[in-house]
Amino acid sequence: MDNFFLFLIMSLFLIVLPGPDIAVVTKNTITAGKVGGLKTATGTCVALLIHTSAAILGLSALIMKSAILFSILKYVGAVYLIYLGVKALWSLRKKDETASLEAVTNTRYENKSCFKQGFLTDILNPKVAVLFLTLLPQFVHPGSGTFIPFLIMGITYTVLTAVWFLIYVTLINHISVFMKKPKTQSIIEGITGTILIGFGIKLALEKAHN
Repeated sequence: MDNFFLFLIMSLFLIVLPGPDIAVVTKNTITAGKVGGLKTATGTCVALLIHTSAAILGLSALIMKSAILFSILKYVGAVYLIYLGVKALWSLRKKDETASLEAVTNTRYENKSCFKQGFLTDILNPKVAVLFLTLLPQFVHPGSGTFIPFLIMGITYTVLTAVWFLIYVTLINHISVFMKKPKTQSIIEGITGTILIGFGIKLALEKAHN
């Protein structure tokens, strides 16, 4: 493995860039609290480990080379992101300050579905597979085996992602007194919902790279 330190720097840069996973984690931290945010982040990290395994086994390369497989994964992922965005926007119409019991029920439901949302958002994004296949080989010496280097880098990337999300969710939770005010929460849900729809449309228009 070559330039592992450079790999760490590039990974950190890529991890903190805003993406669908950040939008979903933000939304769930605001609506379901710190536990909800961490469950969402855990789902994302599990998906990253699966992407790592796919890269090691060559499945990611197969997806990249197959226009049909890439398109299927791309459109399913796009539809799911748009679904989450529309769901967030739709929930704004159902807000009722007097419906405290309903709010508690919704929070419990969101908490249970947070892991699934984080997992599906990441696993259905073919751009993550493309990222792994374009990033990891750059740090492997030509002619050497890829199994161990890919495994180490995939796990490292996942651990860095987990640490970043822990810091991010904790930060969001600390300022939740302001962010969880009904008006502020509605604005944030509206923004994240719109962003998720935007990411879904962008993903749907993404072309496969051969």
